Amino acid sequence: MRELISVIVTTYNRDDALAAVLRALAGQTDPDFEVIVADDGSRPSAALLVETWKGRVGQRLEHVWHEDRGFRAAEIRNRAVLLARGAYVIFLDGDCLARPNFVAQHRALAQRGCFVAGNRVLLSDVMTSKVLAGQLPVERWPLPRWLGARLTGGVNRLAALLTLPLGPMRLWRKDRWQGVRSCNLAVWRDDLIRVDGFDADYQGWGREDSDLVVRLLRASVARKDGNFATGVLHLHHKEFDRAALPDNDTRLNAVIGADAIRAHRGLSALKAEA
Repeated sequence: MRELISVIVTTYNRDDALAAVLRALAGQTDPDFEVIVADDGSRPSAALLVETWKGRVGQRLEHVWHEDRGFRAAEIRNRAVLLARGAYVIFLDGDCLARPNFVAQHRALAQRGCFVAGNRVLLSDVMTSKVLAGQLPVERWPLPRWLGARLTGGVNRLAALLTLPLGPMRLWRKDRWQGVRSCNLAVWRDDLIRVDGFDADYQGWGREDSDLVVRLLRASVARKDGNFATGVLHLHHKEFDRAALPDNDTRLNAVIGADAIRAHRGLSALKAEA
């Protein structure tokens, strides 16, 4: 039997986008996965929405929530990791639609000693509105239809929708942390535990994913690119409040300049609190 994959979907007060994400995950060609919705303090409607999708998405669908005290994506992802049962964890944002082969492609690229950094296509505001208003299954669109969307400004690029067998080239940036985003990131659970997960000291938007990647690399976990294999469709949203970014940059720079592997306040801290 194949190993279970855990897909952790981060969300906050955007039920229409979350419904589209769950719909896309319900159409995966690889059935051996579970979904944990990591809810960073949404209204009760998000939990009710998740309940309506239970039994229709993967082998298991769960919802983990904590109180809304600002942007705490690092901490809620850690809470989801503790609830997850899979040997391999894929982090996906609650506004990123997975195409039908998303889980299958991540499984194919999974390699011990590596994490996989995927990429994305950005949908325009107008196209996002059309997708959510009509619940259009754009994750199933063929490439020619995306070509039309690109020509009319509906998406920013097409490269992330292509599939190419890059082979050893997927490791050509094996030591580079820059550009990795947790909206599409796969990590072995054992490696997450080794670095103690995300650092919940990061509050407010920005850099919690870079911090994790820096520590993974330091723990000899190499970057493997998921480009031309695992691209997701990122729905448009307003820019997050970046007031905390200078402090988070300072924190990240301190981590880069140090030799720490484990998070300052990570998975073990949540276990201790429990």
